[in-house]
Amino acid sequence: MKMVNEVWAHISADPKKFFFLIALILFSVWFLFDDYGVVKRIRMEADHRLLQQKHLEAERLILNNELRIRNAYAPDSIEKAAREKYNFRKEGEILFIIRNK
Repeated sequence: MKMVNEVWAHISADPKKFFFLIALILFSVWFLFDDYGVVKRIRMEADHRLLQQKHLEAERLILNNELRIRNAYAPDSIEKAAREKYNFRKEGEILFIIRNK
């Protein structure tokens, strides 16, 4: 009870100071944790960077696929694809398969 009386005496001595302190605390909490607050903004920026990286990887994959499609009709590329993907080999040739674990 003594503690409550001391706090009340401190508040009643300068109520404007107490009001502005409470207002500052409420504003800080609102600024940090609102729907458009700083915390959410930081999360959104991190998600945005991740999505940009995924987008760049997808664009690179698309470009690689387009190049493979353009070169698909050349006899050398058909042979290369058959050797790499399906492990084909020429007559009398030894094939070594190395797999990554």
